[in-house]
Amino acid sequence: MKERIPPVGIAYSGGVTVATLTYERILEDADLRTLEKTILPIVEPDIKLVMDFSSVQFLTSAALGLLIRISKKVRENQGQMSLCGIQPKIMEVFKITQLDRVFDIQPDVPAGLRAVQGQVSES
Repeated sequence: MKERIPPVGIAYSGGVTVATLTYERILEDADLRTLEKTILPIVEPDIKLVMDFSSVQFLTSAALGLLIRISKKVRENQGQMSLCGIQPKIMEVFKITQLDRVFDIQPDVPAGLRAVQGQVSES
């Protein structure tokens, strides 16, 4: 049986949690449940969270719903959250749904780190 890599890698950088989504396609309910079980429990008071989408090429509307739930929990915990590395096709979905106005979206992880740390980004 082929071993699957986890759908998200968690790393820490200068007090910031960086969640790197590793799947190219986030389409299956099982993948969404795994992401939810991995990310929601790490959201604690004052979290600074950067979610790196640079590997993701496709995602479902259910994945967008999960992002909204994560964002809500981050806000409830007085945290900061930034999304980064969003591919152009996915960015179009964010714009059409106006989620680009809801989320802080940065071009890459370094810009996401600066954003959640309260530093001005150049995007």
